[in-house]
Amino acid sequence: MMVLVIGGSGSGKSEFAEREACVLGGEYGGRKYYVAAMRVFDEEGQRKVERHRRMRMGKGFDTIEQFTDIFLAAERMGERPRTVLLECMSNLVANEMFDGAGDGWRTAGAVAGKVVRDMEMLLGRTDHLVVVSGNVFEDGIVYEEPVAEYIRAMGQVNQVLVSMADKVVEVAAGIPVVVKGER
Repeated sequence: MMVLVIGGSGSGKSEFAEREACVLGGEYGGRKYYVAAMRVFDEEGQRKVERHRRMRMGKGFDTIEQFTDIFLAAERMGERPRTVLLECMSNLVANEMFDGAGDGWRTAGAVAGKVVRDMEMLLGRTDHLVVVSGNVFEDGIVYEEPVAEYIRAMGQVNQVLVSMADKVVEVAAGIPVVVKGER
């Protein structure tokens, strides 16, 4: 089963996704993994990581840091069944777009294609996959080309993830709204 949890910054999507992973992991047994895609570049990022670690404390998650090539995380997991919480697609797409691209960036189509292929492989190696993704499309601001290309990639990735997911939940102001699948 795949669950996609989407929302804006500070919407409560991470807390909801964590609860969803705990329910799935508890119902079906096996191990729970938190796959972290965020690279820490500054103090704000470090505070965010620490907050997420505190949220997961005592809930039985094994953490795997995987910033690109997300399917490789499965190679570091134990026996099945596996419940995986991937946090966060926004970071993964940014890492794939700008990491190792020299002074430039990869195109939205190339990044989206790679991320989707990697996600299909990861999904095939897990029993339950809960994916957190950011809603980066609603501010109405015109950005310079690298950021605009990133937003296009996120849009392409999210559209495919919605089609792959058994359940899609949008979280706004801490309120989860199921937009696809069972409530």
